[in-house]
Amino acid sequence: MTLARSASNFADPSSRREQLDKLLQSGRLMPVITIERAEDAVPLARALVAGGLRLLEITLRTPAAPEAAARIIAEVSEAVVGIGTVLTPDDLLRAEEIGAQYALSPGTTPDLLDAAAAGRLPFIPGIATASELIQAITRGFDTVKFFPAVPAGGIPALKALAGPFP
Repeated sequence: MTLARSASNFADPSSRREQLDKLLQSGRLMPVITIERAEDAVPLARALVAGGLRLLEITLRTPAAPEAAARIIAEVSEAVVGIGTVLTPDDLLRAEEIGAQYALSPGTTPDLLDAAAAGRLPFIPGIATASELIQAITRGFDTVKFFPAVPAGGIPALKALAGPFP
């Protein structure tokens, strides 16, 4: 399902932005976690939280990921759990249903950005180009994931993007 792109169809981004800012202040580092076995999730999350890493990205790269994330959310209250590798609007809906506090994608599509803009879940879209960044910004997303960073130009690319996108 594609949402129309009129501004009236998008949720107020200021609430998502404020939520995301609060979440990102809870940690300077965000481990990207791929879990093969759901039973490993809670002990791993507890160890990471004990080590000072509260902001966790659980990737949707394995069949165990949704259950693993749900277990962490239910059992490790100190963890701030996000769902990563969100590729489709359905993945975004699944992240909300799991109870994630935010979601991330490695890239963008108009359908995914529109679904995220219409939703309430704080979302960090992945971008690699100025065009993708413009698509994200025009939908109210001003925090993005530069991915894949090194192949996309690394620090020189970020410096080049900083000119037109301060």
